Amino acid sequence: MFAPLSVRSLPLMALCLAIAACGDKPPPQKGPVEVGVVTLSAHNVTVASELPGRTVSTMMSQVRPQVAGVIQKRLFTEGSLVSAGQPLYEIDQRLYRASRDEAMAALASAQATAAAAQAKARRYATLSDNEAVSAQDRDDVTATARQAAAAVQQARASLATSNVNLQFTLVRAPISGRIGRTLFTQGALVTASQADPLTTIQQLDPIYVDITQSSAQLLQLRRSLAAGRTLPASATIRLKLDDGSDYPQEGQIEFAEPIVDVNSGTVTLRARFPNPDGLLLPGMFVRVVAPQSVVPGAILAPQQGISRDPKGNATALVVTRDNKVERRTVTADQAIGDAWLITAGLKAGDRLIVEGTDKVKPDDKVKPVTIATKK
Repeated sequence: MFAPLSVRSLPLMALCLAIAACGDKPPPQKGPVEVGVVTLSAHNVTVASELPGRTVSTMMSQVRPQVAGVIQKRLFTEGSLVSAGQPLYEIDQRLYRASRDEAMAALASAQATAAAAQAKARRYATLSDNEAVSAQDRDDVTATARQAAAAVQQARASLATSNVNLQFTLVRAPISGRIGRTLFTQGALVTASQADPLTTIQQLDPIYVDITQSSAQLLQLRRSLAAGRTLPASATIRLKLDDGSDYPQEGQIEFAEPIVDVNSGTVTLRARFPNPDGLLLPGMFVRVVAPQSVVPGAILAPQQGISRDPKGNATALVVTRDNKVERRTVTADQAIGDAWLITAGLKAGDRLIVEGTDKVKPDDKVKPVTIATKK
């Protein structure tokens, strides 16, 4: 006999029956997970390297005196642009004027002596025809005339030297460019053999940039070009300044040093940049963005679609034709902007998962949604 149920136990039984009924129904089925995908395409990609560099003036001249004396005037403004041949300093000219005048007098004396000797030689030549003078006397007079003519040439050369020294008292700019500060002021004594320059002139437009590149990178690039895996890139390069901003002018590679620095293992390349506003100054540190090669048919994969496994290998999740997830090991050689340059593991037409990679695993069924990429 069963004991009668109390009224209070009826709600509890109803709840249990409802729970049991729910347990008999299967749970609702979830649909495929939505993932964002990018369809990859092949392009010719220019591979560029960002290399360190230093600016160097295209021409530099240390201005030094070529004669000794006291500086009387400075004829330029420090930091200004000067032209080749422009007077910069004036050295005391009095001694050099006196030397020039002395040389002029010596030349006049030598010319007078030569004229007398030549006249005597002509007379002796006439007398020798009549045998009025001996052959020895005639030869002596002729030799004296020639010596007098040589003395004239010597005096003329001394006068030219005196004129050159007098001109050197006006120190002129050997090249055009921007002149620096003066190291000698009015009243300073200078000499032709002094070690310190009076000032320095540097040509800044155009300006050179000396770039250093690893010899190993250069060797790898040359092998790749020889094998036909890459194509030569243009020699046009760009600059990033020390504050991270872009320099507005483009430059050209001039040449590469034919030797490798034994201490650093690098090769120096020299580029030329226009510098019309004088923004670049010698000695500035810059970063050079230089195209190294063009990779034909390269794949650029968004960086958010590439991850690393515990061993450090680059991997990617792609959606197959039947909308299943497939994991691939790829070769990501270099970052270009916000993408990886893929040389193996992915091909044009692959749908790379870039959003929702943490929600899926290989062989999962997914619903791919195309993500717009930046052009």
